[in-house]
Amino acid sequence: MTLTNTDKNFGNITKVFHWLTALMIFTLIPLGILAQRAPFETSEQLLYKATLFSLHKTLGISLFFVAVLRILWAISQKRPAHLASNKPHEHFLAAVVHWLLYGSLVLVPLTGWVSHAATEGFAPIWWPLGQSLPFVPKDPDLAHRFAVLHMLFERVMVISIFLHIAGAVKHHFVDKDITLRRMWFGQTRTDDVAMHHGKNRLPLFAALAIWIVVLSGGALAGLFGDHKNSTTEPAALAQSGGQWAVQDGTIGITITQFGAAVAGEFAQWSANIDFDPTLRSGTAGTAEVEIAIASLTLGSVTDQALGVDYFDATQFPTAKVKLDLTVTDTAYTATGTLTIRGTEQPLEFPFNLNIDGDTATVTAQTTLDRRAFGVGDTMTDPDTLDFPVIVDIAFTATQ
Repeated sequence: MTLTNTDKNFGNITKVFHWLTALMIFTLIPLGILAQRAPFETSEQLLYKATLFSLHKTLGISLFFVAVLRILWAISQKRPAHLASNKPHEHFLAAVVHWLLYGSLVLVPLTGWVSHAATEGFAPIWWPLGQSLPFVPKDPDLAHRFAVLHMLFERVMVISIFLHIAGAVKHHFVDKDITLRRMWFGQTRTDDVAMHHGKNRLPLFAALAIWIVVLSGGALAGLFGDHKNSTTEPAALAQSGGQWAVQDGTIGITITQFGAAVAGEFAQWSANIDFDPTLRSGTAGTAEVEIAIASLTLGSVTDQALGVDYFDATQFPTAKVKLDLTVTDTAYTATGTLTIRGTEQPLEFPFNLNIDGDTATVTAQTTLDRRAFGVGDTMTDPDTLDFPVIVDIAFTATQ
């Protein structure tokens, strides 16, 4: 048997691509199901779940490159003739399924890859080339849409594989022809088998129509809408007030999971700030901040972070900060308390203040220990989820 295709038989390279692809697919699908269903309440469970996802993603990227090479090889090769004993509608259906399979082999891993690149955190791809893709920003809505595409294309792949296998079984056990045997290794006798060549673009257009129907169905079902971080609605906050009115700003957090930083922020918060910029020493003002916990976005671990073992956004919908703002000749300091999950802890951090007319710009960074607030108590291994949490504050306010 030759390495390349002939008019009647597939070459060994084509066969290797075919069975390697099949092996990878039948490994990836169970891995994905196991990873989705695996619990993550403890450090050990989370590590196991992340390992399954990392393996799934890494094999998925490998499948993408194998699929691209397979398609390039197929383009460069002769297409062995069809068996003349097959009916025209069987040729048509087989060709449609093959086009769907070729498309799925590229689209399923590619959409999963883009979704991963657009997501902050969780299970990394095991390779040295980084977790990002050019022109793909970190965007939860983008990650969600490509995750939906990944799911839809995966469903098409599974159905196509089922039809492909069903056709092969029929040919082998019902028709008793050489369709399956000539895709296996070794010499397959074809001298006395009637065959015919034929090129028909209609199956390609039929496959494209199926893709359009699948995508349209997903759009009509509302699957591509903006990603909703949690089923828990953010709590209503007290009205902002005080001497200084916050115009815009962010309260961001950065955790370290599996050695990688995962950044997020609280989208909804209110502040009451009183501050006398003319004072040069002592207590110059106060600040009270209320944060809607359920407004947090934290990459792929948002739902986990809002769960019972972490922020528990349902039982503890807000975090509260009360601060005295002191000033010396060289620095500004905020001193007070922070309450998360009903636990109050002392808080102190320096902040930078720049006042231009009636507009003040504030930036600050501090580090908290999540264990002090009972956040993630089941995560006892810092290699899985580190204890420090970096908090970044930046906002502008007008007097």
